[in-house]
Amino acid sequence: MLNVTDHSRDSAGMRYIYPVVSRRAGGVSVGINLNVNNACNWACVYCQVPHLTRGGPPPVDLELLADELRRFLTQVISGDFLIENAPPEARRLVDVAFSGNGEPTSAPEFAEAVECVVGQVMQEFGLLDSVKLRLITNGSFMHRPEVRRGIGCIGALNGEVWFKLDQATAAGIERINSIRIAPKKVRDSLLLCAELAPTWLQTCYFLIDGNETSEADQSAYLELVESIKGKIKGVHLYGLARPSLQPDAARLSNLTHERFQRFAGSISSLGIEVVANP
Repeated sequence: MLNVTDHSRDSAGMRYIYPVVSRRAGGVSVGINLNVNNACNWACVYCQVPHLTRGGPPPVDLELLADELRRFLTQVISGDFLIENAPPEARRLVDVAFSGNGEPTSAPEFAEAVECVVGQVMQEFGLLDSVKLRLITNGSFMHRPEVRRGIGCIGALNGEVWFKLDQATAAGIERINSIRIAPKKVRDSLLLCAELAPTWLQTCYFLIDGNETSEADQSAYLELVESIKGKIKGVHLYGLARPSLQPDAARLSNLTHERFQRFAGSISSLGIEVVANP
């Protein structure tokens, strides 16, 4: 039975396609994992990917991806998959999401996967008006024309992007995401993404060694979010639903509900919609 605490990529027995119950999306999400080698250009401390390595994915077999997506959607729409595998409150298909075990836009085939495979298959099944096409991304490849083309296609297909922003200082980003990047570059990439498709920020908020993010880092985050609030759809703020499989996992824990909601309220007070999942 699918649940929010287990997002196994092997549950469907397919190479690229995996179903999960998404607490943020509110139902069953059909995940697309282009990074089948567990490689990513970031290494977030809360990442649930086993044996995570730095790098990009192997070549994507687009024909196999299309075949797997068609077969799986047939099970969901015409078969008993939802009844047999999802809890009653989650028995609805809510999205098809590029996510997986690494940064999906790092695949050279990303744009083709959006345009020629996923978008086309969703159109064949008549899903584009009722099921969201989503991209979950760290936004680090926005400089690539083919990535912008793929995101533009997602926007044209009534889809949306969930763009990672956990911290808004260089030190905070390095501490949480294990990458050195200037916050201004992240902000510029975010604004570019929002021009191409409706974009939500997704922020994982948690404790390290029992400590909440510093007031200075909270202020920097709120200032960045306020500066773009007219450009984005809102913020997905969430805690740790599944255990990290990274070296610092034992240092991580969730805030109390009250403390989590307090920070969610700080974001909401800026006049931005907040979807909070402690």
